[in-house]
Amino acid sequence: MTDKKPVIHERLKAARSQAGLSQAQVAALMSVHRQTITQIEAGDRRVTADELSVFARHYHVSLTWLLGQEPEDTDPRVELAARSLQSLRSEDLDRVLNLLKSLKRENTK
Repeated sequence: MTDKKPVIHERLKAARSQAGLSQAQVAALMSVHRQTITQIEAGDRRVTADELSVFARHYHVSLTWLLGQEPEDTDPRVELAARSLQSLRSEDLDRVLNLLKSLKRENTK
């Protein structure tokens, strides 16, 4: 039986992407080389607890989310999308909700 839970490096890559940051931008924020971020996201380099904390702060996610310590049925894409939606203006959020309703109707036809 294979564990399908995403590992930390996958979560870091997804969170960075959802935060709208490039590897180079994150490297500059953390005062490291871009290659360091590439290695971390590829799973080729371990991440320290201090680094995880900094990533969580820059990506606006919790440490527990990065570590995969939430219910297994939680789709990380949904959680990241919800975080993005929180920053929208009310009228933009209404537009997104209407779009979702429209997509749902299309999928049920």
